[in-house]
Amino acid sequence: MAKRSAKRIGLAIVGGGRVGLIRGEIAARHPQVDFIGLAEIKPDRAREVAEKIGADFVTSDYRELFARPEVTAAIISTDEHLHVDPILAAVERRLSLFIEKPLATELTESERVLKAIQSSGVDAVVGYTQRFRRRWLAAKEKVRTGQLGDVTLVTSRAFMNRLVALDNYQRTDDPGEISPMVISGTHALDIVMWMMEAKRPVEIYARSIAKALGPICNGIDATAGTITFEDGSLYHASISWALPVVWPAAVYSLDVGIVGTEGVLTIDDTHRDIVLATTHSQGEGYAPDATRRVDFLGSYPPGDIALGELRGPMRDETEAWLNRLSMDLTTQHATAAEAHDRLMLTKAFDLSARLKRAISLPITASDEKQRVRRVAAE
Repeated sequence: MAKRSAKRIGLAIVGGGRVGLIRGEIAARHPQVDFIGLAEIKPDRAREVAEKIGADFVTSDYRELFARPEVTAAIISTDEHLHVDPILAAVERRLSLFIEKPLATELTESERVLKAIQSSGVDAVVGYTQRFRRRWLAAKEKVRTGQLGDVTLVTSRAFMNRLVALDNYQRTDDPGEISPMVISGTHALDIVMWMMEAKRPVEIYARSIAKALGPICNGIDATAGTITFEDGSLYHASISWALPVVWPAAVYSLDVGIVGTEGVLTIDDTHRDIVLATTHSQGEGYAPDATRRVDFLGSYPPGDIALGELRGPMRDETEAWLNRLSMDLTTQHATAAEAHDRLMLTKAFDLSARLKRAISLPITASDEKQRVRRVAAE
């Protein structure tokens, strides 16, 4: 069989924040990436990131970047609520896409983006980085090959300190579109729904609480709820991102249990196996804070800096995507359709909690608006 020649990649990165920089540094080392362009609206940040990734072209306008003839693919790594316009512009140019989750923060916009992607036929994947960690791949394989029999119950519990919540609420003009489920709970949700992809969710019942973050930023502290599947199987999920700043997980502390008719699988992803305590303030993680002197190493989802480079799932995920583009390889990235489904489910959690009643699945953007208006009228 003749060996296929690898395709070259001209990469556009829209958004030079934390994740845009990480993925750009990884892409700069890939042998098939021979052009990197950066679109970043903050001039100082643009200069800093461009230097670190060796950008060939820098602009504040992603449309100008997409117009470059060298560009064949794009990473959309803007703030979550700013994804829609650059995605649609990239789709119009028929660029292969890597989109940081979510597709959008509103269901209406997510539906619009998904329709555009599917109509165009572009290859678009979404950044659910946890799919590239060994423990979740091992769990997926055991479920996929029937080692647990028929899965009947899954539970997930996520604890997070409030640094992520405060950062997200500060960066948005509409706190109502930000919630622990939409921004962070979606990662555990994606892992579970990926394992249970053969089952169809039909109902959700949830509750939320807002005693800690409510007075600070009009935010939600925690949400818990249960998804019922068509065959009667259950998924119970809970997330709190309002723990004190001194809670030592850089981001996630997660427990998952999967029970089947023939077996059980428990995954301790709390990261309490490697604990750092130091007199120095922590300079790494999602949002470094000088008051945090104890940390669960490994709890920052992208990975850890070691020997001057990021090591971990975000590196593996980015390299797998670049290999997907250059060599047409199959990967386990989340599709745009899966990403829309996850947003729909997180919105359904929030809607059920707001209405204080069970709701049928799936929901659409019009369903969400009509149900809220109906309850307000009552």
